[in-house]
Amino acid sequence: MSGFCLKGGLIQFTQSFPLPVPKVIVFQYNPESMTHGWTPATTNPGTPGQSSDPLAVTGQPQETFSFTLAMDSNDTIADGDVVSAGIAKETGVYTRLAALEMLLFPVAPSSGGLIGGVTATLGFIGGRSPTPKQQVPPALLPMVLFVWGPRIVPVRVTALSITEKLYDATLLNPTHVEAQITLRVLTQDELKYVQGPIGTLAYIAYSYSQALRGAQAIINEENAGSSIIGMLPV
Repeated sequence: MSGFCLKGGLIQFTQSFPLPVPKVIVFQYNPESMTHGWTPATTNPGTPGQSSDPLAVTGQPQETFSFTLAMDSNDTIADGDVVSAGIAKETGVYTRLAALEMLLFPVAPSSGGLIGGVTATLGFIGGRSPTPKQQVPPALLPMVLFVWGPRIVPVRVTALSITEKLYDATLLNPTHVEAQITLRVLTQDELKYVQGPIGTLAYIAYSYSQALRGAQAIINEENAGSSIIGMLPV
């Protein structure tokens, strides 16, 4: 008997009244590996003509997660419930792909949610471009939380590359896919510009993950070898 397996996922939030509505994308399979990258904070060049500390920095370090997600409709048909199996038979994994792709599209503030984003996108069909009033500000990209065990961080999808490997024989819906995803964690300075309940939720998630990181670092300090400390010149 296989044990319970905690799945990672992405949670999309868009503005709606009275509270934002989450749309959850649960990973069908957890990625086998993940690249957790860091870019140090920018060195502060200082004011021209004045001396400055060459070690001083501005801003915060940039944190990224990169991984590959595998999706397969045959497993969903075999192991899923009646509803999910039925969807997989009709569409393969296309619904999962569409949910990932929509994370890159801004949503219309007046319509709200996924429907608003689809409405704005349809303006391009048939060579018809939306009027300036229909354009959606980039700041209204959906807020996304990346959930990986105890780590819960607000992110923006910065890269999405999909490799479709197999298709069904009827409508050529993709049935086996690998999606390469890169997420950039939003910094505390950037979260100041996220307004309303979504901003509060994103800030809480960021603060929680920072506190967890700090606590883990303290545990490491308590386990540090005293022999190494004794080698330091004093």
